Amino acid sequence: MNFDEIVDRRHTSSIKWDRYGDRDILPLWVADMDFRAPSPVMAALEKRVRHGIFGYTHAPAELATTVVSMLLSEYGWQVEKEAIVWLPGLVTGLNLACRTAGGGNAITSIPIYPPFLSAPIHSKMNVSKSPMILDEGRWIDDMDALEKSVTSGSSLLLFCNPHNPTGRVFERSELLQIAEYCERHDLLICSDEIHCGILLDDKKHIPIASLSKEVEKRTITLMAPSKTYNIPGLSISFAVIPDPGLRKRFVAEMEGIVPHVNALGYEAALAAYRDSGKWRGALIDYLRGNRDLVEKSVKEMGLEMAHVEATYLAWIDAGKIENPASFFENAGVGLSDGSDFGFPGFVRLNFGCPRSRLTEALNRMESALK
Repeated sequence: MNFDEIVDRRHTSSIKWDRYGDRDILPLWVADMDFRAPSPVMAALEKRVRHGIFGYTHAPAELATTVVSMLLSEYGWQVEKEAIVWLPGLVTGLNLACRTAGGGNAITSIPIYPPFLSAPIHSKMNVSKSPMILDEGRWIDDMDALEKSVTSGSSLLLFCNPHNPTGRVFERSELLQIAEYCERHDLLICSDEIHCGILLDDKKHIPIASLSKEVEKRTITLMAPSKTYNIPGLSISFAVIPDPGLRKRFVAEMEGIVPHVNALGYEAALAAYRDSGKWRGALIDYLRGNRDLVEKSVKEMGLEMAHVEATYLAWIDAGKIENPASFFENAGVGLSDGSDFGFPGFVRLNFGCPRSRLTEALNRMESALK
């Protein structure tokens, strides 16, 4: 668990590292960490590869049991294993949720992970964007704005907790407000909770579906081991849909278009959830140190950002700079452009990397601003 190790990812067909070619730009954009996967995951993959046959594969029975146990032990949420639908990616789940909603209008708060804005369009839905607000240094949903976003055709709320890109962990009172809003307007909830395993503060993640049986019936919860255990390239995620009717509609939308999860993805997920808890604890400690460094450095640069409670993503207000993503790219640091999240003037920084690389990137940013 040497998170300080510099692993050369060039010439590995890495989307993150190939973006800038041979230019001297440190890529801190897409949510993909520069750490090796946990050793139990690598051992499980090596064992499966040695077997040498990679036929069509279903989920191991132990994986479903492990996920059910994880949901109960970490979040006090009891579901049956039948509620789990395996997917080749969380973005697939977002698009399926839009299809399941049956058209009309989707509502989401911004800033938000870009596929929230594109998935409804793929399903020929309209998108209502409700801007979040800063309240005493914390990004919160503006319930008045959400109310104004509802139309007669509204059928779906796309929700994200922990929130990407702001790093918020929503509290029970906030979730109850969202749940009441969705019940009052009869909205299906699709909740992206893919970062729930990376809480940097002494907080508790609460799946919105766990609030009550009534909320559970209208909720599709999306989770995955990909962010927490840094295995996004293995294409493994899952939806938790306890309501049989809603699950049947969701699965029906998969027919003919959604491929099976691959054999290595299943093996990696099982090893991650079952055997990699110690690695996860060490990762969180390391990311907490990186988070603190980013917050301190950004403040010294004269920029602003809210405190990051979860994820390894910093949401930085760079509105005083013209075209901030391009500005920092020219300074040798590749960040995500806030415009892609529906919020121009901001940039998102991925601090899931060795501290020496992060320090170099922050120094480049500070020098450019000076």
